[in-house]
Amino acid sequence: MSTDKIQQTANDFVTYVRKMKQLHEAIQLIQWDMSVLIPKQGVAQRAEVVGMLSSELFMMQISDQMGEFLEVLAQPEALSQLDPITRNSVLDRKLEYDRDKSIPPDKFREYVVLTQKAESAWAEAKQNNDFEMFRPYLEQIVALLGEFIEIWGYQDNKYDTLLNKYEPGLTVAKLDVIFGNLREKTIDLLQRIQQKEQVNRSFLHLSYPKDQQQKYSRYMLNQLGFDFSKGHFEESPHPFAVGLNPNDVRITTFYFENDITASLFGTIHEFGHAIYEQNVSHDLIGTFLCTGTSMGIHESQSRFWENMLGRSQEFWQHHFDGLVSHFPEQLAGVSAEEFYKAVNYVDPSLIRVDADELTYNLHIMLRYEIEKDLINGKIQVKDLPEIWAQKMEEYLGVRPESHATGVLQDIHWSGGAFGYFSSYSLGNIYAAQLENTMRKELPDYQEQVARGDVSQVLAWLNRKVYKHGKMLTPGEIMVQATGEEINSDYLVTYLEEKFKKIYGI
Repeated sequence: MSTDKIQQTANDFVTYVRKMKQLHEAIQLIQWDMSVLIPKQGVAQRAEVVGMLSSELFMMQISDQMGEFLEVLAQPEALSQLDPITRNSVLDRKLEYDRDKSIPPDKFREYVVLTQKAESAWAEAKQNNDFEMFRPYLEQIVALLGEFIEIWGYQDNKYDTLLNKYEPGLTVAKLDVIFGNLREKTIDLLQRIQQKEQVNRSFLHLSYPKDQQQKYSRYMLNQLGFDFSKGHFEESPHPFAVGLNPNDVRITTFYFENDITASLFGTIHEFGHAIYEQNVSHDLIGTFLCTGTSMGIHESQSRFWENMLGRSQEFWQHHFDGLVSHFPEQLAGVSAEEFYKAVNYVDPSLIRVDADELTYNLHIMLRYEIEKDLINGKIQVKDLPEIWAQKMEEYLGVRPESHATGVLQDIHWSGGAFGYFSSYSLGNIYAAQLENTMRKELPDYQEQVARGDVSQVLAWLNRKVYKHGKMLTPGEIMVQATGEEINSDYLVTYLEEKFKKIYGI
């Protein structure tokens, strides 16, 4: 194969993929609007629009043209002649092409339209505490995912196929071991904490006016380094982040007037996602490599900023005065130390997004086990409310009295995001492992945080994680950054040290 032919094909491939990415950005923008701004009556038609555009993108991905590109460029001889970005882009598109080529386009469009409508149905079902309203949508989603898994193929466990979609290389066999170790140590520490007197946090649940929370959220984003010239911040029923490209990253939070922590830590959490996306190398713009490498690595950043920095003693040494200036009446007489302990309470709860840092992982394990059994046909959608309630009681000692606080509390299943939940706990594990290395390489970083300076932290994370986008796999990121593959021991140690000190164990 001539060098000229390889180079011309590569140029055409880059142009073709850029068009695909532009279409993808348009779809993301419409979905943002659906989550934040769209009137209720507009959802059905907009879902059709998203379905049509997604089908067009899907057709480009599995087209004969894409097949011809890959037939030339995915050969070892050609790959060796490509620049690193184009080479990785070819391999990335080939993975998607091989996975999706056998899925009938009509079936894919049916799935996209279904999930768009299901998200609206979920929101209404949650509001009305009516699982039966959402059940038929969920049954159809699970059925279609089952069809897709048969097409994509699997080896040991059907659920592996979905896990690999969000965290390449992850399997049920690996995750069962990782989660098993973490679950055992978490429950043991929880039991010891529950024997201690609970810290006072009543001042967190006074009346915090929404307009003041909005002002403080923007203030905090500025303090942390969110670039508003490349970002946008809004309110939505469920906080989320979307990176259209490094120059257009959007995040949301929500507000409860009797709970300052929801918006405070929801905002910092989404900042972690956003700062990752804002710092991906601009060289990757126009490719599907221009985003976080996996959901687990992405979540490591939101959890690092929310918990390991945002709930640290050093962080509030600096930021507490700013919080008091926004809420002087509510925090009158409260010290930074009291606030630090209050936002690090441990108290099992029904709602995942409200869960404390320690018990949060138990929520994820519960969902992981339900998803495994559902995808493998061991349980049925109709039985989920009771199974959910039983597992909550077993793991956390609490039992939901409504569907809204139980099986309907999360949006993810309505969008077909099965295999996603484990990313949250993986994020905690990755974050602790990265932080352990950061402490060794930046021994004074906590002192800098106590002075309100996170520039060194940002620079380290950008060098180790952010700039690479999807040029490196999750495993490569961790090995290069920390010297070893994923290891949950660092999270266990971090949690033990933190909560033993707070509760005097």
